[in-house]
Amino acid sequence: MAIWRDVKGAGAAPSTASTVVTIGTFDGVHLGHQSLLAQARSVADASGEPVVAVTFDPHPVSVFAPDRAPRLLTDVERRVELLLAGGADAVRVLAFDRAMAAWSPDDFAQRVLVDDLQAAHVVVGENFTYGSKAAGDVACLADFGSGHGFAVESVELAGGSEEYSSSLVRRLVGEGDVAGAAAVLGRPAEVTGTVVHGDHRGRELGYPTANVPVPAGLATPSDGVYAAWVLDLGAAGERWPAAVSVGDNPTFEGVDRRVESFVIDRTGLDLYGHRIRVEFVDRLRGMEAFDSLDSLVVQMAADVDRARQILS
Repeated sequence: MAIWRDVKGAGAAPSTASTVVTIGTFDGVHLGHQSLLAQARSVADASGEPVVAVTFDPHPVSVFAPDRAPRLLTDVERRVELLLAGGADAVRVLAFDRAMAAWSPDDFAQRVLVDDLQAAHVVVGENFTYGSKAAGDVACLADFGSGHGFAVESVELAGGSEEYSSSLVRRLVGEGDVAGAAAVLGRPAEVTGTVVHGDHRGRELGYPTANVPVPAGLATPSDGVYAAWVLDLGAAGERWPAAVSVGDNPTFEGVDRRVESFVIDRTGLDLYGHRIRVEFVDRLRGMEAFDSLDSLVVQMAADVDRARQILS
């Protein structure tokens, strides 16, 4: 069976005899994940070995309990990008399926850490579990490693009164607390997609928007209006302040849920077909239905003014 999935930009397979490995689902690559990467990087810099981050796609829960599969904070390509930016030299994406889920802890460690990666050091979180039914833990991994040539180091979970976790970020994003989510992620919560044509109502009202459909299976902020930055992921790489609406716009009927970004103080901007990233900074208000277009336009002007102030 194929164990590894090739992901563009994930880095070349290590050519050295040994590696420093860190393992996790790494959804969102939040500050807790970044602390693992930083420790692995520290070990690697001392030993001269490359850091390999091992992650899973699809999310393991989606395989053995699809009805409980979480909405992801990042797709696998973005996750790889963030892992490399966080200090990994390469990323191994395990193509997770039921066969892999049945591997015993020793099977997993032998196939992944010993046979494939020639691990000399393994850095994991203190609550790390692995193998069938999560039967393996840090002590189990350290015991295996002592007989197979690698050392294991566990890192204390980061965070204050509530430990940093992908679940925490999902909850904060779902509540619209994008500032709180950013504090755990170490960067803004985001939505990425390709700009499509909408109904052009915004343009008719004097507020043309770049519309991105809500990505299936990914976490997005709750319906409302936000101050955000819009980044053009094309060659230009420009970044603009924006007032962003997330939702189905209850003032009008038949509107699909989407992310609508009005770029502030920029005219004549054509982003159709461009891939953009919306980086959420703060929530301005919840979604409302207005009884007239005039009242909607007045509120939109107030939203833009407030977003401009926040982003300036």
